[in-house]
Amino acid sequence: MTKEPTISRRGALGGLSAAGALALAGWPTPAAASPTREALITVMGTSDLHGHCLNWDYYKDSAYSDADGDHIGIAKAAALVERIRSERGRNNTLLFDSGDTIQGAPLATYYSVVEPITETGETHPMARAMNALDYDAVTLGNHEFNYGLDHLDTWISQMDAPALAANAVHHGTTDPAYKPYTLKRLKVDCTNKPSTQPLTIGVLGLTNPGSAIWDRHHVQGRLDFLDLVDTARRWVPVMRREGADIVIVSAHAGDSGSSSYQGDVPVENASALVAAQVPGIDAILFGHAHREVPERFVTNEQTGEQVLMTMPSYWGRRLSVMDLALRRERGRWRVVSKSALTLNANTVEEDPRIAALVADQHATTVAYVNQVVATSTEELSAATACWTDTAIVDFVHKVQADTVAAAIAHTPEADLPVLSIAAPFSRSAVFPAGDLSIRDIAALYIYDNTLLASVLTGAQVRDYLEHSARYYRQVPATGDVDPADVTNADGIPDYNCDQLAGVDYTLDVSRPAGRRVSSLTLDGTEVTDDQRFVVAVNNYRQSGGGAFPHIVDAPVVHNAQREIRQALIDHATGVQVIDPADFHTVNWHLVREGAPLFP
Repeated sequence: MTKEPTISRRGALGGLSAAGALALAGWPTPAAASPTREALITVMGTSDLHGHCLNWDYYKDSAYSDADGDHIGIAKAAALVERIRSERGRNNTLLFDSGDTIQGAPLATYYSVVEPITETGETHPMARAMNALDYDAVTLGNHEFNYGLDHLDTWISQMDAPALAANAVHHGTTDPAYKPYTLKRLKVDCTNKPSTQPLTIGVLGLTNPGSAIWDRHHVQGRLDFLDLVDTARRWVPVMRREGADIVIVSAHAGDSGSSSYQGDVPVENASALVAAQVPGIDAILFGHAHREVPERFVTNEQTGEQVLMTMPSYWGRRLSVMDLALRRERGRWRVVSKSALTLNANTVEEDPRIAALVADQHATTVAYVNQVVATSTEELSAATACWTDTAIVDFVHKVQADTVAAAIAHTPEADLPVLSIAAPFSRSAVFPAGDLSIRDIAALYIYDNTLLASVLTGAQVRDYLEHSARYYRQVPATGDVDPADVTNADGIPDYNCDQLAGVDYTLDVSRPAGRRVSSLTLDGTEVTDDQRFVVAVNNYRQSGGGAFPHIVDAPVVHNAQREIRQALIDHATGVQVIDPADFHTVNWHLVREGAPLFP
């Protein structure tokens, strides 16, 4: 297998216009074709768009920008797509997406929660944009299940492209609940003759099995999620028998072979395992891990063939482009060389057609998130929230604990102490002094989690804190410590740095992980193993996200499906004034030999 010459990465990332970048990079055309090939197919892919249609930061109310100079949004990717289609020919190009489409940006949240498409009949902005761009197929990501199956079904019904998820099956069966694959029959323009020839490309969609955990309350008893490798082994031969000359997998799964969860749920990041263990696959577009993988080759263990893999980052920052050179042998097309790269969306302007299609919905969302709902007496920042107790995270604790306390007031658990679990989702979140808008609150609580309450014992709370404390690196016994050298041990993300309110505790990070809870008290008295607490927790954590101990099996005493972000907005609207004196209590510290590490 040889590598097809294609766009140079330097040219693609140089900040040029799309046309300039492609031309300067020596983008191959049929006229410059290799004599070993008869046709060239270009397969483009997006992934993890997360509701980003435009290059807009709804939390800052301005065009998106970051330290790397990246741009985002499907409208940006669309400009690259259309340029490539014009260069390669519409007959010889395909466009796929590997999932996580309808959750994330406030634009998506608005049409899922505030004015849900299931109630209004409005077309989801991502459906508008993807239909206009004429996707050939999309794969369901785990976040597609966040709003329930009715919402997902509504979005799928609005999509022109088939929505694929071969390993999501009806509960207790192996029958796919969604379309497992699609066959695209093309009349390709050949490179060495003035004619077209029929070509069939099969696309298999694989979703992430972690949805069985993360959205358990939506899918339990209705859907099961099967192993990606086993599912591909089942369907790839079927696609070949039905005439697929080329088989591409679009998988919402990373390529590390690992999982963020424990238990008997199939492997979370299994894309490379599929490539290695399932024969008959030519290429894999994959996502979920929010990384840029321009090109990777995995050798199939049975055939020795090289499987091409690519991941286009997230939010539309990149467009994956795979070139597959073909030759007809014994009456069938065969791939003779292949390559991939990623193109940077900051090299082009937004496609005006896509921008116009979602302009009204974008304006509605901007107006919504900029509504002022309260006043903050001072600036509250999450910049240090991963290593110190901050008022802005305590605001989340306050709302969660109050909501749960009110809900259990006339239940057998009414006399139990109420604790709250929350994590610092975004270090850039800030409540400014003065006017507080919905976007300020949404920037603090960026996920669409709902609130539950479960009962844990003192021993279980201690285990829970020990698990959370793995987030910190062990520090030396003496000397200065930079916070940057303490956090994110072993790559643990900030959203798994859970903090508790309602008890006082210290974590001695000079000790090894597993022995760090050096004190745990309630009202000045050490918590006993058999004490019982009602703990406010989000659905992601209660469903097993992060593999925290005990919380999945703990008795649930409250679950009203109340979205936490909306509860925060409603609380701010009700009290009108956010004053940390009303809720901020420093109840936890990182310590070293008993002394606070960051006083």
